[in-house]
Amino acid sequence: MSGRTRLALCAYAATLLAAGALIPLVEEAGWLVRAAVLLGVQSGVGALARRAPLARTLTVAVQTLVTLVLLTLLFARDQALFGVVPGPAAVVRLGELLVAGGEDVGTYAIPAPLTDGIELMVVGGVLLIGLAVDAMAVTFRSAAPAGLPLLALYSVAAGLSDGGAGRLWFVLAAAGYLLLLLAEGRDRLSQWGRVFGGASRTTGGLADGLSGVRGGSSPVRTGRRIGAVALGVALVAPLALPALDNGLLGGSGPGNGRGSGGGTISAVNPLVSLQNNLNQPENREVMTYRSNIENPQDLYLRILALDEFDGSEWRSSTRRLTDVPDRLPQPDGLGGDVSVTEVRTNISASRSYQQTYLPLPYPASEVRIGGRWRYEPEGRTLVGDDGQTTRGARYEVGSLVVEPTAGQLAAAGAPPEKLLSEYTRVPDSLPAVVAETAERVTGGSANAYERAVKLQDWFASEGGFTYDTSVTSGTGTSAIERFLRDKEGFCIHFSFSMAAMARTLDIPARVAVGFTPGTMKSDGAISVGLRDAHAWPELYFEGVGWTRFEPTPSRGSTPSWTRPEVPTDSVSEAAEPSAAASAEPSAAPSTENSCPPQLRQEGGCGPSQEPGTALPSDRGTPAGTVLLVALAAVVVLVLPLSPLLWRTRTRSRRLGSGGRSPADAAARTLAAWREVTDTAWDHGIAPDESLTPRKAAARIVRLGRLDTGAAEAVHRIAGSVEQVLYAPEPRPTAGQADDVLAVRAGLEAAADRGDRLRAMFLPRSSVRVVWAIADRRAALAERWAGRPGAGRWPVRLRRLARRHG
Repeated sequence: MSGRTRLALCAYAATLLAAGALIPLVEEAGWLVRAAVLLGVQSGVGALARRAPLARTLTVAVQTLVTLVLLTLLFARDQALFGVVPGPAAVVRLGELLVAGGEDVGTYAIPAPLTDGIELMVVGGVLLIGLAVDAMAVTFRSAAPAGLPLLALYSVAAGLSDGGAGRLWFVLAAAGYLLLLLAEGRDRLSQWGRVFGGASRTTGGLADGLSGVRGGSSPVRTGRRIGAVALGVALVAPLALPALDNGLLGGSGPGNGRGSGGGTISAVNPLVSLQNNLNQPENREVMTYRSNIENPQDLYLRILALDEFDGSEWRSSTRRLTDVPDRLPQPDGLGGDVSVTEVRTNISASRSYQQTYLPLPYPASEVRIGGRWRYEPEGRTLVGDDGQTTRGARYEVGSLVVEPTAGQLAAAGAPPEKLLSEYTRVPDSLPAVVAETAERVTGGSANAYERAVKLQDWFASEGGFTYDTSVTSGTGTSAIERFLRDKEGFCIHFSFSMAAMARTLDIPARVAVGFTPGTMKSDGAISVGLRDAHAWPELYFEGVGWTRFEPTPSRGSTPSWTRPEVPTDSVSEAAEPSAAASAEPSAAPSTENSCPPQLRQEGGCGPSQEPGTALPSDRGTPAGTVLLVALAAVVVLVLPLSPLLWRTRTRSRRLGSGGRSPADAAARTLAAWREVTDTAWDHGIAPDESLTPRKAAARIVRLGRLDTGAAEAVHRIAGSVEQVLYAPEPRPTAGQADDVLAVRAGLEAAADRGDRLRAMFLPRSSVRVVWAIADRRAALAERWAGRPGAGRWPVRLRRLARRHG
């Protein structure tokens, strides 16, 4: 095998090993197989182009063109010319998928579903990194700089998962890079002929040292030692470094800055986990509070405000932090003629609820809390410093209940010019339909207040919108356009769209994120669960300040200043938790929307030629060899993932819908039970066939340390199995797939990280494949034994085995 072939193969392997760090980011791992095949084709094209031979830049150009064709075949075949040529329509389609993928990254918590947009981002990113590595290491013969794109690939994965990529993926990526360096070193040393490696320790003495036959050369051994030491330092050093915190609505976020009057808070996206939390099956309590407010349904607990809209997302601006003052300053824009009442609220956060931002009634006037907290004046929020979170926090808040009248809001003057320019800014990519719809809905309004009320009422009741937490349309400009067209979404779509439309009408607007008031308990306290997680728009009116509006139907409470009649003191039904799915604090970090790193190819670093050295001629590698090597590399890298892929396919098949007959229902029940027992087996609970379903379920609950919800799910499935096995006419049972997933989640929650990784990548139940092969082999042997003359074959096989030793 020639030097360039080894380099190309090592570059391919290093890229795929580094790409493994992206596996924890998405729910399905099938994309890696497709990326491996496409990357093999890309590497093979590079090998053929170098064999031609072509100029180096032309080789990279050919690989780039082939990469674009491959992505077109996979993601935009219907829009391509002749189904393969990436014409303008195909390029537009790929661009749309990239935009949608960016929105999906900002919408979903990790692991995210493998949407077309996300798959294009990960597969395309791997191909771009592979192209850069192949160009640097093989085409330009400089492997050292190829570590930069490999590091970028791993860093993106580690950053998005907040370190969730883990040491295993770092070791694999580093091993691939060291393998690449070793291949390049051997290639360079081979061009010098035999290298003196010192006196041999064998009987051959100095002659063997000159021949270079035994052992590696001294420079190669030294390189191995340096690589091993560097890898060890890289693994040990992070243990002494401070870790990053997590994000909003579950987990802690990056509150930076220390000392008085210093530090900043960087923009984070709290919506990454909001939809995932709203679709959780359990309404876990995150905090309780008691307040002397007259109408508890008006007490929203606000976390922070998103005041920047760049076209792809709403986000919080980078702000300066200060020490928390004893008394918070007067809210911006609040005049003296508006009715204001100060109330006191005592809040207790659950120990399972951890975030950096402190939920507060808005606008807070005084906060009494222990710990390390900083104050951000623009948004009037408190941010944990140096790892401080809300976990188990108990604090007292004084806040203002601002009750403007409709007349005061209607008579509001012009806002300050600086505030107006900042909070009415919209991106150029905002579709024209947004402003056109805003003008149409608010037509005939006399002032900004009437326009704001008409927008709220149009979204909440008059526009025909439907509240649906399963909508996955994202949060950017295209998502707003789809939301206005389809009229389906949840709180972030309603609040983002109303805020964007208000800005087009020159009304300063931003989006607040936090919790609706919660549910009254029998002891007088109010319980807040993550089912109450919410987003709502805040609009600015001079003389009143930032004012809450509620465009989302069936959520929260409509502000009194937007209703035609003064509300009674009775608690509104809207203060009760909605029937939507609950939200659970997520340990996953809140992350900002991220794209693949921009690659910078640095040319001009070709192979060095020492004076007097005759470089060996390299005619390249035959095409058949290149394809065989690429196929072998794919097999070698896919084999370790085969248990994971088999287990995923088996689970999907078992939980499929199937037919509707009683026999099909019985088969689905037995398949669900088999999936439960295999999932428990994967987590270390071996199946016991001697137990009845009921006793087996109790054993899984006991050994798996399942919580109440997962335990009930196991017993429901076991009861269905008993119906199928013993009842004269089994009753069909619905929701078995959801019960299986609940059991799996419970087992994962009770297991440590090592057991979870073992269950994912080396599931114990995959031994069923071996058993199935053994059964088929035995069946074939029995069938073959019954054929005429079959008895002579074992003798012939034994003779053949002896002959070939």
